[in-house]
Amino acid sequence: MGRSYFVEEAVGQYLSEFSTKPKACVTGLLIGQCSPQRDYVILAIRTPLREEQNERNKNYHPKLADIDEEWVTGHASQLSRMLPGGLLVLGVFIVAAPELAKDIQNALRKLVFSVEKSIGKKRLWNFAEDEVSDRVALHLCSATKKILCRTYDMQDPKSSAKPADWKYQSGLSAFWLSLECTINVNIHIPLSATSVNYELEKYTRKKSSRGNIQHSTQPFDVKVLMQLSQSSGHRSTATVQVCSGSINLKGAMKCRAYIHNNKPKVKDAIQALKRDIINTLSDRCEILFEDLLINEAPEKKNSEREYHALPHRVFASIAGSNVMLCDYKFGDETAGEIQERFFEMLDQVVHGEAIHIAEEINIVAISPLVDNTDDTQQMQLTKATLLLKFQQNMGVVIAAAVAIFAVAFSFNYFSD
Repeated sequence: MGRSYFVEEAVGQYLSEFSTKPKACVTGLLIGQCSPQRDYVILAIRTPLREEQNERNKNYHPKLADIDEEWVTGHASQLSRMLPGGLLVLGVFIVAAPELAKDIQNALRKLVFSVEKSIGKKRLWNFAEDEVSDRVALHLCSATKKILCRTYDMQDPKSSAKPADWKYQSGLSAFWLSLECTINVNIHIPLSATSVNYELEKYTRKKSSRGNIQHSTQPFDVKVLMQLSQSSGHRSTATVQVCSGSINLKGAMKCRAYIHNNKPKVKDAIQALKRDIINTLSDRCEILFEDLLINEAPEKKNSEREYHALPHRVFASIAGSNVMLCDYKFGDETAGEIQERFFEMLDQVVHGEAIHIAEEINIVAISPLVDNTDDTQQMQLTKATLLLKFQQNMGVVIAAAVAIFAVAFSFNYFSD
């Protein structure tokens, strides 16, 4: 017996809009939450058209051969930054004509594995053994409006397609549980001296695009408790390592997670919030370094300690759901720019009054490379090197910190 997908009715309305163009081939992502009994889909989001496609023809209709796997997976990676705890990219969809059915199944299989692989590369946490590893591949026939829903097991690259049920439901996420907390961060990340000076261009990426059923629900105010420091008599197993510099992260982060209301468990809520803590800290640091890479001249060297403000986290209400998605805003960015990014990434208009800035300023301090007495070892860390070393060190540091968090909140509405 296959999995069951309970889908917000607004998703069906959104997908049906593409079926009015029978010759078009539309790809996109499905957003929602997994549970052992069933999965929930609250959003479908079309893959953005490339800029040249929009400029070439406003009535441009992509063909199956035009599907760009790298473009789709890039959208998935950036969209994953906008998802609070508990939400995942559950799979992909294609809207196309019936005569392409066979080719579409091959395309869907390739896309769903590529999307999961792309998102997984940046993930700093691992799925538990008992978590659902199936992802959905959906084909909507533009002529008959018939839906073919199948799943693939992401843990098995040779997984064959399994049938799944696709059921629409009104107000699916209207009464989902919202968990919120503010984390005070003071993390020191050392950068080892054994490094190579990498070229800036090698690590410079395309600038990030990062980037109505409404019901009021009372969010749970969550307290995150840190483990008490060990006594001075405890013997440490830490090793000494020569460091060339360091990154210090200081500030307060707003974290949020959502859990379905079908007999949710406390452990699932805790897990979703912990993962949001990891994700939001990692994402905003990566966004900052991407911005520094793009806006710094290749020949510039870092000779002094630098201070930078991490981007603010902003939340926005989306049509057809009680769940809020997020983005990250630098201090000089306008509300219009934020709205434009939401539209580009989500394919829906987000009004200014629906956007909420969650935090005050957070700071990252970057200490430069300490000169070595051996001339052959002397070098200055470029931003590209910092980004690489930051990625290498941050996962371990954050995961270790979050692993000792204790999360406390009301146990109402939860079951074990």
